[in-house]
Amino acid sequence: MAVAFDEMNIPGGDLRPAYQELARWLKETPPEALEYRRQEAELLFRRIGITFAVYGDSESTERLIPFDVIPRIMSGKEWTLLEKGLKQRVRALNMFLRDIYHGRDILRAEVVPDDLIFQNPVFRPEMNGQQVPHDVYVHIAGIDIIRVDAEDFIVLEDNARTPSGVSYMLENREIMMRLFPDLFARHKVAPVERYPDELLSALRSVAPHGASGEPTVALLTPGVYNSAYYEHSFLADKLGIELVEGRDLVVKNNEVFMRTTEGVKRVDVIYRRVDDDFLDPLTFRPDSALGVPGLMSAYAAGNITLANAVGTGIADDKAIYSYMPEIVKFYLGEEPILKNVQTWRCREPKDLAYVLDNLGDLVVKEVHGSGGYGMLIGPAATKATIEAFREKLKREPEGFIAQPTLALSTCPTCTATGLAPRHVDLRPFVLTGSKTTTIVPGGLTRVALKEGSLVVNSSQGGGTKDTWILDE
Repeated sequence: MAVAFDEMNIPGGDLRPAYQELARWLKETPPEALEYRRQEAELLFRRIGITFAVYGDSESTERLIPFDVIPRIMSGKEWTLLEKGLKQRVRALNMFLRDIYHGRDILRAEVVPDDLIFQNPVFRPEMNGQQVPHDVYVHIAGIDIIRVDAEDFIVLEDNARTPSGVSYMLENREIMMRLFPDLFARHKVAPVERYPDELLSALRSVAPHGASGEPTVALLTPGVYNSAYYEHSFLADKLGIELVEGRDLVVKNNEVFMRTTEGVKRVDVIYRRVDDDFLDPLTFRPDSALGVPGLMSAYAAGNITLANAVGTGIADDKAIYSYMPEIVKFYLGEEPILKNVQTWRCREPKDLAYVLDNLGDLVVKEVHGSGGYGMLIGPAATKATIEAFREKLKREPEGFIAQPTLALSTCPTCTATGLAPRHVDLRPFVLTGSKTTTIVPGGLTRVALKEGSLVVNSSQGGGTKDTWILDE
């Protein structure tokens, strides 16, 4: 594996310009003062109650996501490039989804194979020919970005269904401002606080054409047992909208109403954090107690906007991901600004043969996997694990893709023995309304806290950092 790109230090001992002020501050700050503030941050997170649930973890159901107090810093120039690339990618994703459920030009042009769409469990035939308000399918996208050098930003995956993590971005900033006002005073950091306002205005802008002047938005949660419930309640609170469960909503004459203490109230837009399968027991899983019976008929009648739209899972499928450069070119006629990771599609015999021969060097992922589960990191795996995976691949090659093991870039991080580089990724949140696409500067930086680890997922022991974009 290549040597990781260090975001702070240039080989030869110089510092990258964005980190010069931080380096000066670190020199002036005694280690014990830093440690005191780190403990203070942990205390604040515990007090606020920012936790996430880990499924299948017998020891504890609720864990605190570790927070690292050393910010990750990017120059305004770097951000401008990244922002442009993100807007381009999300635009292409929205056009792809509209096409897949309508004219299917991309399939006729044989850019993407038919069976990858039609045999895909996350493709929703119910959405065929269905108009969605303002043609926006992905209102909130979380695009996972990595760096391997100073020039390029590389997309690791597209989260187009119900991306989570934005509450940590907002809380991390709030806590950093409370604990490190002196460090903020020395930087011009672009603000992230406007995210809730921008999200609310994006959601209101995509209300159905017949909605009232001030559309009513509600956030639909699966309930308190969901791993991201903290985030659902946090966002509803910040947006000033109702947090509802399926049982709080009712459909009458193809219109959606929520039960309130003053009777029922019409809802125009649902920011839903419930997966497609559970949204409406009359259309999808009949055993779902989380959804709203009749919701899909109100949706088909054009009386409700669901954000994100139903059927967007096809856009964050990892096999579709491998076609994203072609998808961008097909719809926009432009070269992709953000690169893709080289990807072998195990469904193709030539690629499968290569992957089976090189399992020890590759990362193999499930096409529909998420959260860092169900993947093989070849260089870190035992012989037995690799052999078990080999059998899985032979049995069901279409369920997997493989990628080279990339050295994610590193940032300075607090460890038990002082500051040390740890691998990071970044999830910016891209908001698409009826007319504009906005991205608050930054996003959620996730950090692999174990030395040498490349897995940044919170469910696998990763932590988070505040992300500073310098306002130059």
